[in-house]
Amino acid sequence: MLEREVKLVPPPGFQLPDLDGIIDGLTAVTREPQLLQATYYDTIDLRLARAGASLRYRNHDGWTVKLPGVVTDGVLIRAEHAITGSAGRPPVGATDLLRGYLRTARPGVVARLRTRRLATDLVDSDGKRHVEIVDDEVSVLDGRRVSLRFREIEIEMTELARDNLATKIARELRRDGAGPLDLTPKIVRALGPRALEPPDVAPSPPVSETTTAGEVVRFAITASVQRLISCDAGVRLGEDPEILHQARVATRRLRSDLRTFASLVDETWSTDLRAEVAWLTDELGAVRDSDVLTELLTDTAAELDDRDRSATDRVLARIARQRRGRRGALAAAMRSPRYAGLLDRLVEAARAPVFATGDADRPAAEVLPRLVSGPWRHLRDAVNALDDPPSDSGLHDVRIRAKRCRYAAEAVAPVVGKPARRFARRIAAVQDVLGRHQDVVVATEWLRETARAGEATDAFAAGALAGVLRAREQAARADWSEVWRAASRAKLRSWW
Repeated sequence: MLEREVKLVPPPGFQLPDLDGIIDGLTAVTREPQLLQATYYDTIDLRLARAGASLRYRNHDGWTVKLPGVVTDGVLIRAEHAITGSAGRPPVGATDLLRGYLRTARPGVVARLRTRRLATDLVDSDGKRHVEIVDDEVSVLDGRRVSLRFREIEIEMTELARDNLATKIARELRRDGAGPLDLTPKIVRALGPRALEPPDVAPSPPVSETTTAGEVVRFAITASVQRLISCDAGVRLGEDPEILHQARVATRRLRSDLRTFASLVDETWSTDLRAEVAWLTDELGAVRDSDVLTELLTDTAAELDDRDRSATDRVLARIARQRRGRRGALAAAMRSPRYAGLLDRLVEAARAPVFATGDADRPAAEVLPRLVSGPWRHLRDAVNALDDPPSDSGLHDVRIRAKRCRYAAEAVAPVVGKPARRFARRIAAVQDVLGRHQDVVVATEWLRETARAGEATDAFAAGALAGVLRAREQAARADWSEVWRAASRAKLRSWW
């Protein structure tokens, strides 16, 4: 469920006006007052609250996990998940969704809130709710003692509501004296200043002339760790293949950056960390490969005529079974102590990389540009070593080296600026066209195995699909050399 809300902090004595007709076409329906008892869980250092997440058990709702959100046009938008479980110990389903922030720490009770809620629904002529407006008087409990009281008005939109409805209502209420907008969650307000401190992996500041090479290394690691952690819950839910793709990109980029910055960081520290990240990359990659194969063969099947297309259903069902098995293995890996421990190591790496030389303290602009020359030479040598015509394995090797070269250029782009970004875009084009080629090669080999192992109808369907894929492979081969010529122009590398 996606929560979309606006929040106001009213001054003492403010009374909500009559909400009937505040929005044309919607009628106000007031509900009976509620007394809500909520218990919030977090780590001792408030990792969830500082990251913008929360874990709550409430008497009317049971367990609720809220993930970090974004603010768009004054509206807080975030994912909210209801988890089945009895009061007391947080259920595994809830802590799993928050593992990226909890890591190896166990959550405990950090706050108990008692809320007197007056709720009004704005419904249409069919009685369907578009907006819920709640007036909450919140008491923060310290045992039986009330340690803090505050009041807030929440305007929450349902999936039926127009995007700007909450802000429009908030504007009307502010005209009546409802107070300022304040999107601070209840639990953060209850916990106080410690909950407002930066998250464990905080966004990096902009690069300046005084930025050191070591700081750029830390910024690059931080960006990948942030991406991985933010994708963790989405990977577990498995509802959007793009989230898993982004998690895999995060691990690949992290390994590549550690390789690019090898002359600056401690070799043993970097090697050990890269090896552990490689384990996770492989676990994510197995599922991602199934996703790519599914999408490619589904699209390919759509190009067949109706008679041949019906024969592909069994082939696609085989992929689906394979993917379910791989997702199960990934889920087990992400529930393991090894994964939680890796997250701890990555957070520490983002905070304090282990450096090997004094170059880390030198200005980034003096040290980093030359680090791209190594990945470029490896890419150039791989291209020069290709046979004529190039083999599939040779083109795959070029693709891997193009990806490393691109990542290296992007890692130093904050310092170098446009020249590095322009070079990276050209190399990315090489990577993309060879990526399409490799996807077809992998799919064709998978179809060969399916044809050998399956029934006659499977073999026929595999052959029909492979025929369409053959044309795509030839197109990618035709495109790649032109893209390479554009990427290998000497003037693109003048900045190092």
